[in-house]
Parts: sequence; structure tokens; C-alpha cells
Amino acid sequence: MQLHKIAIAGGLAFALSLGGALANSSKPAVSFGTPITEADVAAWDIDVQTPTGKGLPAGSGTAAQGKELFDAQCVACHGADAGGGSQYGSMVGGVGSFVTEKRRLTPGSMYPYAPILFDYIKRAMPMTAPQSLSNDEVYALTAYIYALNELVAEDAVLDAASLAAIEMPNRDGFIVDDRPDAAAVRCMDDCE
Repeated sequence: MQLHKIAIAGGLAFALSLGGALANSSKPAVSFGTPITEADVAAWDIDVQTPTGKGLPAGSGTAAQGKELFDAQCVACHGADAGGGSQYGSMVGGVGSFVTEKRRLTPGSMYPYAPILFDYIKRAMPMTAPQSLSNDEVYALTAYIYALNELVAEDAVLDAASLAAIEMPNRDGFIVDDRPDAAAVRCMDDCE
């Protein structure tokens, strides 16, 4: 019994001394992380404003370069000449099909702004190694796919300025969703 009382008294003394030590501490004994710099953020800042092309990076590429790259890295999923493959349907054709009963969803038929394709490829392709392509490679693939869709000449060179200047066939095929329940109004204080 005496041993039990000693163990309780010892545990209580330890707890009190630990509590006192923690109460006197103004900061934790460890620190977490380091401040982030603009250079750190720059590597992740790949946002492209698709209506204007703002944020498109430096670089350029041709459809011929894009075809070589496509045949090496993309054909397994997208098929020869982007005509549809084992994973995805065709990326070619369909221009004008949105006003018919049989719409064909391709970059040439559905995108309202040309930089959307660059942005998507840069972020998500190839599926096995997203964000691994250089800016020049992405411009080349974009040029190749748009050339297949007859939106640019087969010998076109795409860069930030020329890509943003492409007028897409379905540019005016979208309407603003102005329903009251779709409004995205942020409320921070005293919200209804």
C-alpha cells in the first residue's frame, strides 16, 4: 500500500512540474516550415486566362514538331492523328456540330478560346506524367491538334500571341448563366 501512495505522489509531482514548465513557455520548442517566396510560387503559377491568353508562357512550337511528339507520347491513348484511341475519342472534327442533333466534342468544336487546349495539356498531359512537358512541347502539340482541326495552317508556329489571336468557331456558342440560384456572390459578414 505504501508503494502505491509513493507512486501516486511521484506521478502528481511530475505532472505539476511539467505543467509549470509548459506554462512558462511562450513558443513551442519546434518551428514549422519556412516562409514562401515569390520564386517558390512562380513554379506553381501556371494559370492561363483563357479568354485573353494572359499567363501564357514564353516559347513556341510548330505542328510538325507537335506531330512527332504526339506520335511518341500521345498516340497510345488518343489514336493516330488524334482520331480516337484506346482511352479517348477523337480530338478532330466536329466544327459546326453544336447546332446539329449529333454534337461532336473536340477541341475544335467546343472550346470558346484557343488557350484552353494549351492550359489543359500543360496541366494534365501526358496522363502518366502530368506537367512534364516543356512550354515549347505544349505549343507544338497545341499547334498540331489545331492544324488537324483546320484552325491553323499546317506550317503555323504557335506562341503566346498567335495562340491567343485564334478565333475559335464556337466562341459565341455560350451564354451567361444569369439564373439567381447560379450567382456566385461571396458573403463574409451578416449573410442571409
